Amino acid sequence: MVLALLAAFLHAIFGALQKGRHDPWLSRLSIDVWLVVLSLPLLFLVPVPEAHMWPIFAGAIVIHFTYKSLQAMAYSRGAYTVVYPVVRGAGPLFTVIGAWVIFGEVFTPVQWLGLGVLLAGIFGLAVYNLIFLVSARETLVPALGLAAITGLFVALYTTYDAYGIRASADPFTFLAWFFFLTAFDFPLLFALTPMGARISGLPLRPLLLRGLAGALVAYGSFGAVMLATRLDKVGQAAVLRETSTVFAAVIGWLVLRETVGPRRIALMALIAAGAVIVEFGG
Repeated sequence: MVLALLAAFLHAIFGALQKGRHDPWLSRLSIDVWLVVLSLPLLFLVPVPEAHMWPIFAGAIVIHFTYKSLQAMAYSRGAYTVVYPVVRGAGPLFTVIGAWVIFGEVFTPVQWLGLGVLLAGIFGLAVYNLIFLVSARETLVPALGLAAITGLFVALYTTYDAYGIRASADPFTFLAWFFFLTAFDFPLLFALTPMGARISGLPLRPLLLRGLAGALVAYGSFGAVMLATRLDKVGQAAVLRETSTVFAAVIGWLVLRETVGPRRIALMALIAAGAVIVEFGG
């Protein structure tokens, strides 16, 4: 529970760092560059992965590259407090279904009720933003569509990563190689395509500092939730992590200066209540 809630808080920070004043594609690039640099020394501190882990890592690279690309496209078109709830809202429902199919996990009726309450709060928050948000309305519909597809990939990578970390004899071997291998995609994308021109003339120091902060937060966020899925139920950890929507709204209000009113606070309370029901209804 502690690991999943820590992941929720850190993931909201991670999303805000990617959505901030820099181009989301460039923010993701900077984060990935730092993940490669910081992860390389860790590879010498953990056991070598078993042979059967390399195809699993290959799958993770594909899934996470698609997820990161979709998220960058969604953030490029919509406000953080609109996109983020939809991305996170689709994730837990499909993760619970995936955990049932792959791991044989079963939710109690009370936990399904809690999931329903949490999803009502998340999607209610998205609908409220859709109705009342003033900024970036011309790109809001495509942003919501991209956010929903990104949410499906959240469920996919959550279930897949849980399978991967359980398949590894040493969870820290999986984490070290996971962060190293899945971070090469955006640096290669910028190096080998015309997207590299986006960096030209930009002050690199603020972008690199943001990327370093994002990489450190990524270790805590993704690492914590993957360890949580190894220790306990995948679906339960996924649902608890979606309280990140509450943290995201607070960050959007305090840091990004996006409006948060009493209705949105009530919807965030629903999200938190749903997570509590899921955790203690098992």
